[in-house]
Amino acid sequence: MVSNSLDCSIWVGSETGILKGISLKKKQAFNFCEMSCLSRDQEVCALGWGDPQESEVLVGCANGVVKTFSTEKGIFTETRECGDHTQGKFTGLAVTDSALVTCVESGLLKVWKEGSTDTVEMNAGGGVCRMRQNKSQRSRVATGGKENPLKVWDLERPDKPIFIAKNVAQDWLDLRVPIWVRDIAFIPDSDKIVTCTGHHQVRVYDPSSPQRRPVLEAKFGEYPLTALALPASGGSVVVGNTQGQLAILDLRKGLVRGCLKNLAGGVRGLECHPTLPLVASCGLDRFLRVHNLEDHKLQHKVYLKSRLNCVLLSSSCLELSGEDLSGDVEEVKQEGDAEEDEVWDAMETVTDKTKKRANEEPEAVVTEAESKKKRKMAKK
Repeated sequence: MVSNSLDCSIWVGSETGILKGISLKKKQAFNFCEMSCLSRDQEVCALGWGDPQESEVLVGCANGVVKTFSTEKGIFTETRECGDHTQGKFTGLAVTDSALVTCVESGLLKVWKEGSTDTVEMNAGGGVCRMRQNKSQRSRVATGGKENPLKVWDLERPDKPIFIAKNVAQDWLDLRVPIWVRDIAFIPDSDKIVTCTGHHQVRVYDPSSPQRRPVLEAKFGEYPLTALALPASGGSVVVGNTQGQLAILDLRKGLVRGCLKNLAGGVRGLECHPTLPLVASCGLDRFLRVHNLEDHKLQHKVYLKSRLNCVLLSSSCLELSGEDLSGDVEEVKQEGDAEEDEVWDAMETVTDKTKKRANEEPEAVVTEAESKKKRKMAKK
């Protein structure tokens, strides 16, 4: 599996606890796990790079375990207990100065120092939906969730957050606007932060300004936004919602630049390539998709059998810029694959019947009703 893992340029985590690697160059997908001991509590909730060289993938599972997968060796090299299921699932993973940073739904934000049992703990408040790291200032992370406003933390000064967002003004009915931060991203080369909410809002905050309320707010659609990602070109954000809709929004004017189509289920993971105009998405419809952000066309579509929670895009996808690799990607089957669903093979094929005209009486229904009436009369 070593050569297979080296060829993988996209990584996704599934509800069944499998780390999946996709090689678009070879048009193949691989499962990396122990198929014999899979369980629901090993659901992959978060993915992250363990080092700048992208030689390690951090896999956060629902049972509180963080596993380290070596992309060079093609195996899991370390397993670390970083919590338990009573604290909720992981909402984010990060690495800074040889320390692992984890955050769970209960709001427990921890820094695990390498080679030491000591940890630094912060309470980000309950209902956390997402924790994200500032890639240019790796000691800073942001958290937010349901009735839990955006907060920015300096891990070197963990006593209190360095920024707490203020809720927007009350609506036109003079009612309080509910808070529901679903995803967060730090805008490169600035102090600004963009969030998306469960009330279909996209907001931009500027912690460097005296204003703690959003400096920009835009809306997309009518359904909760679940994930966002920042394209390499800058000035825009890609958002996805629970209905499988993807859109590119302008962060200067708050307008929709375009929509990305061909999705059929709620979006759970979004990741933009660091240099190329590509965005990878995954979600409940079990497909991984790669769209081009310039022409908005679907370049790749991979069926991966499981409902997918998160996606990680390698910078090694740079090789794709010079090749036309569009087409179907085959998932490589393994012996004892726990995801093979034999139920589908046993199901009877249903053929579509010609629809009756609107003014035509449904004979089958009438016949059934008449037969029931005759049986009642016979009993009497």
